[in-house]
Amino acid sequence: MKLCTIFLVKSHSCVIGDQCNSYTKGIGLTLDDILRNEIQSNTTLSNQSFLVKMSTALTMIMFVGGLINSVLSLLTFQNKDLRKVGCEMYLLASSITSLLTISMFTVKFWFLLLTQINVSVNPSVFRGGCKSIEPLLKVLMYLDAWLNACVAVERTINVSQGITFNKKKSVRVARWIIIILPIFIMSTIIHEPLHRDLFKYTTEKYKSNEYETRANESMEYMRGKNESEIYGRGTNESEKYETESHVLCVISYSRSLQYYNTAILFFHLVVPFIFNLFSAIYIVFGTARQRSLAQNRRTYQEHVLEQLKEHRQLVISPAILLVLSLPRVITSLVSGCVDPSSNPWLYLCGYFISFTPSMLVFVVFVLPSDLYKKKFKESLQICRRQVRQ
Repeated sequence: MKLCTIFLVKSHSCVIGDQCNSYTKGIGLTLDDILRNEIQSNTTLSNQSFLVKMSTALTMIMFVGGLINSVLSLLTFQNKDLRKVGCEMYLLASSITSLLTISMFTVKFWFLLLTQINVSVNPSVFRGGCKSIEPLLKVLMYLDAWLNACVAVERTINVSQGITFNKKKSVRVARWIIIILPIFIMSTIIHEPLHRDLFKYTTEKYKSNEYETRANESMEYMRGKNESEIYGRGTNESEKYETESHVLCVISYSRSLQYYNTAILFFHLVVPFIFNLFSAIYIVFGTARQRSLAQNRRTYQEHVLEQLKEHRQLVISPAILLVLSLPRVITSLVSGCVDPSSNPWLYLCGYFISFTPSMLVFVVFVLPSDLYKKKFKESLQICRRQVRQ
């Protein structure tokens, strides 16, 4: 069993398990893949590796930061004066979605940590979390990305139409989109919980015996002693290994369903990414070209600089979201044969960065805008007066 297990793990990084039970990883890299080999079972958090401790600290910092971000964003966009345009409706919904996303991410991390540490968790609890937490997290992440894309598209339409922009129609469309989007996203990944289940396998781990422990603690004990007397006395080969049981949450797709899942993954991650990209490009260069044709006394480059200055807050938001969305796209599309244990810090940082858009709504959308900052201060003053009363 030992030789078969070692051969299986070492010969193919796409495969997890032992000789009797094996699972081939699909596309994408999850938190389970990154921390699977780092979390030690039946070990307290204080005795876990530095990577696990740092992940725990970062998770809680992100949760607190996301909570503060959402409260400040809700305080800003609950202002009725702002909700007269569809863009602010999307931002209000995004503030709520961001809070849910970062909360579900925290639940995901602690569920993974506690179930891997405590291997005696009730299988029904493990299976319920396996089938529900990750799909819900995906729905919230996709919804957050689409809402940000809707903001970008709305702003592009607003800039292109100018004074002819219909605000009432914009609000009506935004309300329908906010209702339809979650239903649409859930319908595209409804297959995932049905194909999620627990995967159990065993590995053999080398364990130190009493004589090895004493030898490591005292070098003098080893002097003058035969190595076989220290390491071999009263032991045999089988006593040097112990069997460890592992339970993982995995997805088993047929080939056709895997193709569909990959296409859906591309659609929900890449299309909002493209919308944000082209929104930023059009706001600056498209508008500058229109004005250069109407006002040919100034050069095209001068119009571009003018648009950058005039719409800087409209360009900064999608630009930041573009940069922060790249790790999410990469980790979601990376090959299943990648071994995260070879460079866990790199993959862990990429995974955590992919959730930062959910905790930066206030920073990305409110702070660059003079109007939003003004409304935020007004809402803050109203809250202070209510607290004093």
